[in-house]
Amino acid sequence: MKDIGIGIVGGGYMGKAHSVAFAAVASVFDTTLRPRLVRICASSDESAERYRATYGFETATSDWRELVEDPNVEAVVIASPQKTHRAIAEAAFALGKPVLCEKPLGISVEESQAMVDAAEKAGVTNMVGFNYVRTPATQFARKLIEDGRIGKVAYFRGEMTEDFFADPEIGGWRGQGAANGCMGDLSPHMINCARALMGPITSLCAIAETVHDTRAGEKVTNDDQAQMMCRFENGVQGHMFFSRVATGRKMGYAYEVHGTHGHIRFDQEDQNALWLYTTEGPEVERGFRKILTGPEHPDYLPFCQGPGHGTGYQDQIIIEAKDFLTAIATKTDIWPTFREGLEVNRVVAAVLDSSAKQAWVNVADY
Repeated sequence: MKDIGIGIVGGGYMGKAHSVAFAAVASVFDTTLRPRLVRICASSDESAERYRATYGFETATSDWRELVEDPNVEAVVIASPQKTHRAIAEAAFALGKPVLCEKPLGISVEESQAMVDAAEKAGVTNMVGFNYVRTPATQFARKLIEDGRIGKVAYFRGEMTEDFFADPEIGGWRGQGAANGCMGDLSPHMINCARALMGPITSLCAIAETVHDTRAGEKVTNDDQAQMMCRFENGVQGHMFFSRVATGRKMGYAYEVHGTHGHIRFDQEDQNALWLYTTEGPEVERGFRKILTGPEHPDYLPFCQGPGHGTGYQDQIIIEAKDFLTAIATKTDIWPTFREGLEVNRVVAAVLDSSAKQAWVNVADY
């Protein structure tokens, strides 16, 4: 097993998640590459040193350039604000270093395209942090659909709903700038899920709106919720709803897929269960059955040998780290790459423009 030096830009919410993941992944999955936590970067020397000591890194810095240029840092994880993603990624690619970047990829389609171009020109591993699609249950749902278990798919409904911004007295940076709105922050996860299960989205008609125009006395400049009707490339109809003001919803990453011979339902708030209905057997005996994930489902066994014991949020990030290391070791692309991040951002741009125009739009135009 060969060591690989990891540098992580950002030590907060996602910085911690990635630090824990890379510290654990080799033990959980017995990866070919064993990560070594070399350097962490934060906004100040004090916070960087605190993260270093807490997470177990060898060194710390408040300058992301020092981290990227450190010869002992062989792969870079970007867990800093979206506006910093492009510069860090391009600097890493220029040095031939693989990059795992948190979603959303760039602050615009144009910036995301530039990041994809830099990644593909460098020819090095690149990946976007869409963690929720990696749960054993959703990976299994994807396989059921691909295997035709529910017949020909006719309809997809998805949502990404939370209530962390439901209280209008909560203000701060989240209320400012399109990148920090519901479409920039929450929707990419469900758009990515829809693309994973259904394929590309070709056209859509959407409404995005601000529910609370002011927060803590400050004018809000981005959206609180949005919905869209869409058509997928395979002809399937779809509908998605996104909200950061959905009172009572904590992790409403949920979807249902209707097929000619069955139906699949999933809710991230119960992430270790998948509901499946199939048109098999006598009508009087039919109904949804709850499938608890276990060792027979993708990426479950390395965590636990007990069916129904379950995996958690941090485990999704560990699976993500495993995929990133595998892509580096095998020199192959493992989805979702930067190009998936670009295509998700293209859909986000189409939603916002459709809402402004109050019209159907073609995603390829963005």
